[in-house]
Amino acid sequence: MPSDCLIPGQPVPLPRGPTLQLGSGVYTRNGETRASLLGTPQFHGSTLSIHRVKPHPPAPNSVVVGSVTRLSPQQAVVSITVVDGVPLPPGEDFTGVIRVQDIRATEKDKVRMGDCFRGGDVVKGLVISLGDARSYYITTARNDLGVIFATSEAGGTMEPVSWQEMRCPKTGKVEKRKCAKPEGL
Repeated sequence: MPSDCLIPGQPVPLPRGPTLQLGSGVYTRNGETRASLLGTPQFHGSTLSIHRVKPHPPAPNSVVVGSVTRLSPQQAVVSITVVDGVPLPPGEDFTGVIRVQDIRATEKDKVRMGDCFRGGDVVKGLVISLGDARSYYITTARNDLGVIFATSEAGGTMEPVSWQEMRCPKTGKVEKRKCAKPEGL
């Protein structure tokens, strides 16, 4: 996704200078100009509009984000909702599979699926192949890949404390996960 791509509702950075007329894909709320479409800002003379970015299906080396829908001892099934930073339209999600051997790069024989993911976890992964006709194979075997959002048993938003543990801020209880290294660290 282009680095200047905006999602609906996000403020549009405006250049200094004369007042712009609003074209398609933008609106003003509380004095702030915002995007109403997924896309990049375009300036045509004195008119600002948003050029729509069309999502594409996953391909090998695509970075995807999705939520875990099913677990078994050998694999986690993920409903992919974001491909290369572009959210998919509602109802157009894809299915991904994280096999137990694709979770970590080392000590693959010691990996237990239940210690890495839970149902509902939001996972960032990399597509490694197209799999079968119904799904894509995904890996989390890099430091920046893994669980990026999880809810504890008590209903709190979990915070990563290491690459393999997250803590509930409500109860302080630690749960095992294969965490993605937070961006910026």
